[in-house]
Amino acid sequence: MSFRSAIRLFCMLSALAVPAVVTAQDAVPPVVMPARPMEVAVMPSRLSPGMSVDLDNPAAYLYPTWSNTSLFSYDDAVLPDSVSVSMKGWCMPTDSTRITDTYGYRPRRGRVHQGLDVKVLTGDTIRAAFDGKVRIARYERRGYGHYLVIRHPNGLETVYGHLSKKLVGENDIVHAGDPIGLGGSTGRSTGSHLHFETRILGQAVNPALMFDFPHQTVKTDMYVYQKNTREIYYKVRSGDTLSGIAAKNGTSVASICKMNGIARNATIRVGQTLRVN
Repeated sequence: MSFRSAIRLFCMLSALAVPAVVTAQDAVPPVVMPARPMEVAVMPSRLSPGMSVDLDNPAAYLYPTWSNTSLFSYDDAVLPDSVSVSMKGWCMPTDSTRITDTYGYRPRRGRVHQGLDVKVLTGDTIRAAFDGKVRIARYERRGYGHYLVIRHPNGLETVYGHLSKKLVGENDIVHAGDPIGLGGSTGRSTGSHLHFETRILGQAVNPALMFDFPHQTVKTDMYVYQKNTREIYYKVRSGDTLSGIAAKNGTSVASICKMNGIARNATIRVGQTLRVN
């Protein structure tokens, strides 16, 4: 190869090695995407996959209204035949493992105990069971004492009663494990304890079906509430008899006696509450 040919080849290779300059006319035009509305937030899988999370209006799919005045009144809301309640994202309301009173009918009191009583000391920290929003923060001298009702995205409302102090107020948003109150013995109480309830559209559900206080864990990842299998109670009216109450509620006298721990010839009184299912 001649010297001139070598120089020409070198120049050609050098030109190929230098990147081309892109002019403004050659620039790729930007892609303009149309504005999109904000998508609905999806509940983290730790709570309940596929359900919308809105801590400002939790469980709106079940509760059509939000009220700070009505304790367990939900206007025209209809309780579904079944409700699936995710237990993911839980926190035990207290570290205490001692149950002092269970859920259910109390023959000696003639009424239903609609929650669990858990032994705590005055001043012990009480925590939110799940993420949610405080719906009721109130004092009831002859009942719950200082108490809170919190609505959660999973459909539950939890009640915390007999507190010595409330640490949150109505419409506050809380997260599982947040301190919400201090244990106490206010209201109708004979000793310091936490009265803890779980409700769905006002219907009390045994907390022990979901929370295992002695072992500080939950019973299941998903609790399914069945309306037609819940416990049903009847308040005795003037003129009622055991046989009449059984007929009204589609059960038998023997079944009522067994569920309530009474004899067939037991005297029932007006205002007494009997479990009939």
